[in-house]
Amino acid sequence: MSETSATNEQFDLVVVSNRLPVDRIVDADGSAAWTRSPGGLVTALEPVMHAHGGAWVGWPGMPDVEVEPFDEGGIRLVPVPLSADDIEQYYEGFSNDTLWPLYHDVIASPRYHREWWDAYKSVNQRFTDAVAEVASEGAVVWVHDYQLQLVPKLLREARPDLTIGFFNHIPFPPYGIFSQLPWRTRIVEGLLGADVIGFQRQADAVNFQQAVRRLKGYPTRRGHIEVPVVDETPGVRVYGPIKPTGPIRTVVAREFPISIDASIYDELARRPDIQERARQLRADLGDPRVIIFGVDRLDYTKGIGHRIKAFGELVADGEVTVGDVVLVQVASPSRERVVPYMELRDEVELMVGRLNGDYSTIGHSPIAYYHQSFPREEMTAFYLAADVMLVTALRDGMNLVAKEYVASRFDDDGVLILSEFAGASDELTRAILVNPHDIEELKRAILRAMELPKRERKSRMRQLRKRVFDNDVAKWSNEFLEELAKARAAAND
Repeated sequence: MSETSATNEQFDLVVVSNRLPVDRIVDADGSAAWTRSPGGLVTALEPVMHAHGGAWVGWPGMPDVEVEPFDEGGIRLVPVPLSADDIEQYYEGFSNDTLWPLYHDVIASPRYHREWWDAYKSVNQRFTDAVAEVASEGAVVWVHDYQLQLVPKLLREARPDLTIGFFNHIPFPPYGIFSQLPWRTRIVEGLLGADVIGFQRQADAVNFQQAVRRLKGYPTRRGHIEVPVVDETPGVRVYGPIKPTGPIRTVVAREFPISIDASIYDELARRPDIQERARQLRADLGDPRVIIFGVDRLDYTKGIGHRIKAFGELVADGEVTVGDVVLVQVASPSRERVVPYMELRDEVELMVGRLNGDYSTIGHSPIAYYHQSFPREEMTAFYLAADVMLVTALRDGMNLVAKEYVASRFDDDGVLILSEFAGASDELTRAILVNPHDIEELKRAILRAMELPKRERKSRMRQLRKRVFDNDVAKWSNEFLEELAKARAAAND
């Protein structure tokens, strides 16, 4: 990867996200280089960006650093600089301490600060300016996620020639929750600047349409919203439905469930060295009869405490035997400067410590806990080693870990326990679906998964794999871009 000086080159397809799909690596001698971040989004979009001449706009991941645009793998990367104050107020503050808990059903309490909102507006404008500069006449712009919800409207005002898409990777809350946000109308108006707005689940799209009706009064029908070309009441809630009197444009707002590049995990799992690593992991864990596996960011939406509580009660009741069954929990570090996340880490590690302290034997512990991240190859080995995959999200836009587990199980074995509150449950219906708030139901699901006959395990996994491979990340991106192409054609008629 090489850095090049900024140019006035423009691009027909521009992807916008909070982070660029690269990480900066500093060598021991102090020299710095860039390496591509592993992720399904860049894998899905890379071919189409090459075909159309694409640029990716985002923050490079370091505060107070100015980086010139550079090329990586045929894609122009356009860094948007953010200061330490921007990170504290726009990202850690408004994005992750206001919007994130609000959009996840207020599992934790959102905090509302006007200075955070001001920073959010300022940074969204900065992203907009960067996009407007690199997008060619009539380009397609695809904006991603909750950190940039104001960009579609700002971009439409700056560049009405563009076709604009927005995809929300996290849930969109019911109106009764969303209405708590002091800047709710401005957020809805920001999103309505797009031609196509994508959500993970149909329920999320319905929630958004309800917010539009309640706050703006615009007609909505079957995922189509009639939006006036000129908004006569920007930023103001409109009481009751209105019928636009001037020119209108139609905004599509519907579900586009995201997925993974399933072939990558299938290919990794078939490698002899990965299979050998899976066997070694089992040996390192004491060759238990059953390995139950959970892997999540350390986030209060993931229900990590619920699964530890359920498993701990099974151990305490003697329904699972230490040494015969082990729970492996990988909790990747996340937002460690945000107070609720600090508190969650203390809570989870206290639960793990107590359970292991009370029930460990000389050779075995009930839980193997890792507060760290692992590379994709190691995760695939864990997936192969795990007899049961446990996903207990309290609220999740999709949950790609569940799909990664399924894609890795080329042997058609293993059992997936999946929260009904994860978007993946709409597709992966042959998993054992649970309400993670119901600890007794969760305990029964764990016991059932452990004893499921091999024939049923294989039947379920074959159906799950077919669903994941038929609906991979390439299909997701193609469907969204096709919808954008329709919007572009309609605008040109």
